[in-house]
Amino acid sequence: MAFYLASARNGQDAGHIQRFDPRFWTVNFPRPMMASVVTTAPDALRVECEFHFAGELAGLIWASEDKADHPLLAYETRRDYAHCVLRFRWRGGGVIALDQPNGPTLTIEGRDATGSPRAWYVRLWNYAQGSPEDAVVTLPFSELESGYGLPGEPIHPADIDRMFISLAPPGYVEGASDPLPARADGWAEMSGIECWGANAMLPIGEVIVPPHGVGIATAYDDAFDQTPGRLVRQIEQLGFRGSGASEVIHYVGMSHFFRLEPGEGRLLAAADGTLCQPARAWHAAYFAALAAAGLTPIVSLSYELFAEHCPAAWQQLAHDGAPARTGWDPPSALLSPANTTAMAWLQAVAAEFIALAEAAGRPAKFQIGEPWWWVQPQTGAICCYDDAAKAALGNPVAIPDMRLTLTAAQKAVLDQAGALLAASTAALAQAVREAATGPAEVLLLAFTPTLLDPAMPELKRAALPPGWAWPAFDRLQLEDYDWLTAGADGARRAAYAEVSQRLGYPAGAQDYLAGFVLRAGDAETSWPRIDAALDEAAARGIPRRFVWALPQVARDG
Repeated sequence: MAFYLASARNGQDAGHIQRFDPRFWTVNFPRPMMASVVTTAPDALRVECEFHFAGELAGLIWASEDKADHPLLAYETRRDYAHCVLRFRWRGGGVIALDQPNGPTLTIEGRDATGSPRAWYVRLWNYAQGSPEDAVVTLPFSELESGYGLPGEPIHPADIDRMFISLAPPGYVEGASDPLPARADGWAEMSGIECWGANAMLPIGEVIVPPHGVGIATAYDDAFDQTPGRLVRQIEQLGFRGSGASEVIHYVGMSHFFRLEPGEGRLLAAADGTLCQPARAWHAAYFAALAAAGLTPIVSLSYELFAEHCPAAWQQLAHDGAPARTGWDPPSALLSPANTTAMAWLQAVAAEFIALAEAAGRPAKFQIGEPWWWVQPQTGAICCYDDAAKAALGNPVAIPDMRLTLTAAQKAVLDQAGALLAASTAALAQAVREAATGPAEVLLLAFTPTLLDPAMPELKRAALPPGWAWPAFDRLQLEDYDWLTAGADGARRAAYAEVSQRLGYPAGAQDYLAGFVLRAGDAETSWPRIDAALDEAAARGIPRRFVWALPQVARDG
């Protein structure tokens, strides 16, 4: 389809929003605490927090420059807040109250009248009327003063980059690394948000691309700091809807959705699959917003889990005991398909998300995202030697390097490992169908550049097993972005043929995922290839095509 990379708005449709529109606030916080922000009304938002350490606090952020939205949808940068007034009702619970030391404080970051970088700290209680946990706060920026008490130091309101309201748990100690006696759950609401005076309205891009029939993918690890309403606005207005694009693939991620509990001398994902409250609130709001837009989430869950929070016994290991680790920093671990506790955790998590989707009135659609036995990229060692896998495989012979010629015994290990992987995905699919109150669509996503790597010709025995053959899943989804963006068209097309021969899914039961562009510097070369691949997939008879993913689309315009 026709496209171009839009680095800035240049005469396209625009409108206005009220400054401090709740859709455009974000949150930030240190690991391992978790927080999220959702809009609860056109003039209201709610923040949910889970704190674990005494030094943790969350920031509810308003930025003068919109760096999250697509350039044609972003609001205009205006750093001058002079003669502007913000008013809202503040309510909170489980966080330090307005009148206490370390209570909600507005940190303003910008420059003073000389142009030197400065930060000011405005105690909200000084500008509040009401009780410490339920008050109306009025902030006249030209009259604000920094400091615990009044009078304080006047702020300079004409050159502000961003501001944030801090939320801290009871027992907060700045810089402390001590654990809290127990997890602290807190929340805060801003309602009746109104702004008046100079620059009270901000110009904002209002481009509406006609529906083009290509779907989009999102991921919670990328978007946990934004409001769901902000994401859905972009999805709708960038045209990711219409015939063949009524679904949005949403990867729930590997690092932010789960409840944390103490174990093994650290914090681990709760073994019963419980979601943390910030993630639960965010996904409920996201699925409801998608439903209101006529879109359905395809909930995606992978076999990855943030390594710091992954129980040791759940992890895939190489023959020498080295754990499977992705290249992300910090890395994720890979869950062993042979470990029944880890697989039960995946099944419980899947059921939780299916319930949230159905509560929003959406049908159950679930993607098993890239399940595989990990191969160490440096050594070529396959990671199917954790205790559970060794027990299931009958003390298998070692495979130290998948790139070497393998013996018959080593190939037999791979075949058995493939059968284990297929059994685990079948069990996960069945758990989804049992959790759904109506029919469920289960999809499998496979990444061909790894599974069919020419340097490891036998890997497909373990990582693309015959047990996945049609009709094990309702749909097969393929992605090949490493080859695609590198221009390796021969490898891509050979992989389509081999997957079709090996698994037998008809074209009508396949989806194609194009992208992504990891580095912004590759945008000019990678996006034309992605666009051509979408058209090529349509020519192959693939009815549903998706772009991975929204953050890169927004970043590159």
